[in-house]
Amino acid sequence: MTMLSGLRNFTLLCAAAATFSSCGLFKKKAEKSSATGWNYNDKNQGGFFVAKASDLKTGPGLVFVQGGTFPMGAKQEDVMGDWNNVPRRVTVNSFLIDKTEVANVHYREYLYWVDNVFGQADMTNVVEAAKPDTLVWRSELAYNEPYVEYYFRHPSFNYYPVVGVTWRQAHDFCVWRGDRVNQMELIKRGYQNKTVVKTEMGGGGQENFNTKSYLMGEYQGVPGKPKKNPLKDAQGKPRNTVRFEDGILLPDYRLPTEAEWEYAALGQIAENPQPRRSEKKRGEEVIANQNIYAWKNDGYDNLRGTRRGTWQGAFLGNFKRGNGDYMGVAGGLNDRAAYTAPVTSFIPNAFGVYNMSGNVSEWVADVYRPMTNFDEDDLNPYRGNIFSKVDPTKAEGDRRDSLGRISMVREDDKDLRNRRNYQRSYAVNYLDGDTSTAVKYVYQYGITTLVSDKSRVVKGGSWMDMPYWMSAGTRRFLEEDAASSTIGFRCAMTHFGASEGKGRKTGNFFPARRQKR
Repeated sequence: MTMLSGLRNFTLLCAAAATFSSCGLFKKKAEKSSATGWNYNDKNQGGFFVAKASDLKTGPGLVFVQGGTFPMGAKQEDVMGDWNNVPRRVTVNSFLIDKTEVANVHYREYLYWVDNVFGQADMTNVVEAAKPDTLVWRSELAYNEPYVEYYFRHPSFNYYPVVGVTWRQAHDFCVWRGDRVNQMELIKRGYQNKTVVKTEMGGGGQENFNTKSYLMGEYQGVPGKPKKNPLKDAQGKPRNTVRFEDGILLPDYRLPTEAEWEYAALGQIAENPQPRRSEKKRGEEVIANQNIYAWKNDGYDNLRGTRRGTWQGAFLGNFKRGNGDYMGVAGGLNDRAAYTAPVTSFIPNAFGVYNMSGNVSEWVADVYRPMTNFDEDDLNPYRGNIFSKVDPTKAEGDRRDSLGRISMVREDDKDLRNRRNYQRSYAVNYLDGDTSTAVKYVYQYGITTLVSDKSRVVKGGSWMDMPYWMSAGTRRFLEEDAASSTIGFRCAMTHFGASEGKGRKTGNFFPARRQKR
């Protein structure tokens, strides 16, 4: 065969392929509804758009934590006699959590945005409310004044954990972070024009992107024109407004629950002798030893590295060894940090998470009660629910508050009487001092206790704490509008998809077998 005839045959083959393609012979078969038989994503059959099923994308800064069961609570003697962390077996579903504590530079980025969006819109009260309290470093009998001025702002502390932040400020940071991540996702994909950023940062005030406001049609921004837009409306025309079911937007960043935080801190996955790497090889439900701190127990002394080498004897976390001993002796410093340390310092645990024992204690989402572990569910336990709805007094198109977020109000209890799963919208004090229990007057703030509905759980030890408080099971509390030089935070996100992670399946699937007749 000559080269000329070969090219001629190749041309004819390409032409034939094009013909077959136009006839639909090579056309990808449309996905069909198993309920109605109608095609999905077919403009001739209604154009109902169904995104390809896939696991949730991991947001910036997060790591995946595979869920499971574990005994939540103390793993050592309760030397404080609090009896507020009695062990109980619970299950936590898979979730995502920050690899590190939120650093000063991250919080300064937040303040920069708040100052430009609200400060230039004459909403200075919003800017002031977001600032951390740097006076937490002061002490009547210690010289910490330089930290008041330098710790939060100076570049040398960029990647040290932010402190002086209240629970409420930490919560607001998480909301802001989720909105910025989703806004950038829309801009990168072309569904929002990048000019919207300049508008917002020029004093946009209420006119700033909020995920819920966008999904409800209360925020328009500046719609873009994606080059390759798979989203179509019922007439088959490109749709530039994204819906949550399109699989583009991420869920909210939020504070982790106490159970999630404790589970992530323990990092017990490292002790599984047969990690599941394929559908043909299944891991075993074996955890030989319970961890006390956030790293794997290795030998009797589990506060220091025990492997022979340069790091043998080095402290695995940032804590106070004893009274007056914050970092050891010159020439042989044990943790090399008198106060806080960079967020990626020390050893990460099996989930790849840093400093969950030591450095700074961390806010979690839960409202504190000493006996909560007796009342909570055994799957994803949490105390602090306030069930809300969109404010019905607000007209469509005017549902945003001054911050650009959707105005929400508590559900009315009289509308919940016929529900089986809950009958009250305010569940913070559920089974705690109400008439359905025998302890009606236990929690009266300032009279019988210092615990109130504003008391939030604090987990993990800090640079100022001795080893007991670094145990993942220990718990303390502080009012949500208070701050400390020893408390920081990290964010989390709910995981949707396979419990074992990306590329896996939910549930067990067995080979189909033909039924015998």
